[in-house]
Amino acid sequence: MMKTPDPKTLYLKDYQVPDYLIQQVELSFILDSINTQVISRLTIQRNPVSINSQADLELAGENLELLKISLNGTVLSPECYSQTEQSLTIYPIPVTGVFTLEIQNNINPSANTALEGLYASNEMLCTQCEAQGFRKITYYLDRPDVMAKFTTILIADKSKYPVLLSNGNKVSSGDLTNNRHWVRWEDPFAKPCYLFALVAGQLAVVEDEFTTMSGREIALQIFVDQQDQDKCAHAMQSLKNAMTWDEQVYGREYDLDLYMIVAVNHFNMGAMENKGLNIFNTKFVLARPDTATDSDYEQIEGVIGHEYFHNWSGNRITCRDWFQLSLKEGFTVFRDQSFTADQTSQGVKRIEDVNLLRTRQFAEDSSPLSHPIRPESYIEINNFYTLTIYEKGAEVVRMLHTLLGAEWFRKGCDLYFAEHDGQAVTCDDFVQALATATETDLTQFKRWYSQSGTPVLSVEQHYNPTTKSLILDISQISNSPEPLHIPITLGLFNPDGTSASIDYAQQQSLELVLELTANKQRFEFKNLPQEPIVSLLRGFSAPVKLNMSQSFDDLIFLLNYETDPFNRWEAGQKLTTKIIFDVCLDVQQGKTLHLEPMLYQAFNKLLTQDWTDLSYFSLLITLPTENYLAEQMAIVDVEVIHTAREFVKLQLAQQLQVPLTQLYITHHKNDCTQADAQAIGRRRIKNQCLDYLNCLETSASYQRAATQFKTAQNMTDQIGALEAIVNSNHPEKARFLEQFYQQWHAESLVIDKWFTLQASSYMPNTFEQVVKLMSHPAFDLHTPNRVRALIGAFCQNNPLHFHAKNGTGYKFLADQVLALNIINPQVASRMVSALTRWQRYDDSRQEKIKQQLERIITAENISKDVYELVSKSLR
Repeated sequence: MMKTPDPKTLYLKDYQVPDYLIQQVELSFILDSINTQVISRLTIQRNPVSINSQADLELAGENLELLKISLNGTVLSPECYSQTEQSLTIYPIPVTGVFTLEIQNNINPSANTALEGLYASNEMLCTQCEAQGFRKITYYLDRPDVMAKFTTILIADKSKYPVLLSNGNKVSSGDLTNNRHWVRWEDPFAKPCYLFALVAGQLAVVEDEFTTMSGREIALQIFVDQQDQDKCAHAMQSLKNAMTWDEQVYGREYDLDLYMIVAVNHFNMGAMENKGLNIFNTKFVLARPDTATDSDYEQIEGVIGHEYFHNWSGNRITCRDWFQLSLKEGFTVFRDQSFTADQTSQGVKRIEDVNLLRTRQFAEDSSPLSHPIRPESYIEINNFYTLTIYEKGAEVVRMLHTLLGAEWFRKGCDLYFAEHDGQAVTCDDFVQALATATETDLTQFKRWYSQSGTPVLSVEQHYNPTTKSLILDISQISNSPEPLHIPITLGLFNPDGTSASIDYAQQQSLELVLELTANKQRFEFKNLPQEPIVSLLRGFSAPVKLNMSQSFDDLIFLLNYETDPFNRWEAGQKLTTKIIFDVCLDVQQGKTLHLEPMLYQAFNKLLTQDWTDLSYFSLLITLPTENYLAEQMAIVDVEVIHTAREFVKLQLAQQLQVPLTQLYITHHKNDCTQADAQAIGRRRIKNQCLDYLNCLETSASYQRAATQFKTAQNMTDQIGALEAIVNSNHPEKARFLEQFYQQWHAESLVIDKWFTLQASSYMPNTFEQVVKLMSHPAFDLHTPNRVRALIGAFCQNNPLHFHAKNGTGYKFLADQVLALNIINPQVASRMVSALTRWQRYDDSRQEKIKQQLERIITAENISKDVYELVSKSLR
């Protein structure tokens, strides 16, 4: 914890190679929940390329009890080293060449509530070392460009910790006196210390195997609490799917003999790709049809894939420094998105990814916390595990894939893996490998890595009936001092709804990628007998905002005829958004509210069509979220947005009650345990219809939701019904909530859903209910999942009540941030982000939010995690 709010800022421009390199690490742990002894034996040499040939050896270390230091077998006296709260410096190093340093220290895992380093999760001991957790285990050169081979010996009580795991392959084990035992692990691959992991506990294991494309047999193991063994089948199959996909799409084969996953209840993030020993939040491993929703199943497969893909894009090749974080995360997110799209629905996955990007990442881009995907500076690196680094980083990689094409992108990736295997490299190295392999100049494209904010494209179109040509004038505005290289995928449609042939640069096609490389650029298309309907930015080919004049008729046309799944959905979203904002204006002016008949007609046409992809169909009839609508407002008015959106939703439900009811009945099938695309789609469209019909607040709507709740045999249907009940005036709401809690009180992940439903409700008493739930026996401020389920859901997913005019939501969040700051600074900083966009609101709300930010930043012992976000927000 900081004593004064004056932390050090680190800059990319100041990067220097390490003065020392570590070749070999031999770790021994005598494990105990209160007092673990760590013995670290490091084989070190001076870095021959360092300019500081006489530098002292400075190792990072925090919250460690130092016992002894030995250099080449000689114990060092205190005058040979100095300690601070964050480092250990040894001086001078009286040897040349390779030397051995042995350090003994103690740590207290149970006291480690920040969940970084070695900590206790219930009765288990586990680690989280990314980004800088290893320094809370022992003193080390804790930076990603120091890569070494690790050997780990774990010693522990056999009854308390019968399972002892670490990186690499298990090479030997044995028994000791006093009911103790030991296990030795060796990782043959050099790695930075952030990829180190250990787990000790009473764990059950689910086992399988995988045969690689070269015929090697890989043992697969998932370790969980005993009661969770029956929830691992999907995670195991997802792992095998990911291994197969990476071989087929990228030619990457797994390199160890063993791949392990451990599910942990207390975890700050989603999962961690530690070499050979992935540690996961239980949320992204455990699933059974009655405890996990269809969305949970998809997320588990995606996260399992993400961490597995890191074995090459993150582990075998890692980042030189933390400014390059998107090198591994952006690339790997792109890979896991592509994997999930191939496993499910290309269109649905793309829409879901863009929804997240435009609702959350675009908001980050327009806030005081805006930063490039390769930041120039930071105070606390944990604050840069952001949507910008991950999601926008993935979009940048996707643009490279679009510009180069799938075949050439693969060739570039092959060269990247071949040239940099075993190295710590930069974003420029990745782009350069693609450029070299494809003989493409990507110099201008690299500007995406240093550009913050969301670029805006403006389009003007002109059709000349005499020359039968279409002209598109496209201009770009961004924070980049020079124009970006932006791929814009184009399609054209004839008035009869057929695709028009695009005649451009002496080539003809039905779809074309335009490359915008100037601030303003003209594109001309010939041989068009009639003025076409333009479909631009198909597949959301670049992470930009698009300003383009489109009439209601144009949008309805595209909603009916567009062949690109994303742009068809986008046409519906734009149409609905325009109409909702017309209603917003009526609300603000106190006029009688009405809804344009064109929306009924457009939705009715969708409802009466036959659909093969029901999940995609459900997205087409889903209204834009209140958070997305808020992003389109200069000054956000949460009450007006909520009133207008609910009015539109109610009108659609009333006008389309018959087809919605029929769809619900048609797709209310007894396929509770099926997880194929059709079954998932049926549940999705059924619950979407239930959501609309629930707005009617009739005895029939109450009965429909109650019946579904009582008869549901899977969590998707049960939670869908309970959500409908919670967001209504259902007379038995309290009874159903209590019944759900009693049914699932032993399943923590299900109870997280119970908390989230109540925190996200737009009903009038929600804030009071959230405050009450803070005192519920099942709520624990020390459990990140539970914090996110209640506090996070309320502050991020409930704009109506969080932004209440009286400011109670802001004070509530500040109270929790200050409490979490002491327990877990990383989680505290995640929560405070809901207060960082105060400029988007009216003067009264701005003042109330700033008061709470000032209260936080002036508190004693504020962590640098929280300080960085709050100080930037107040600039």
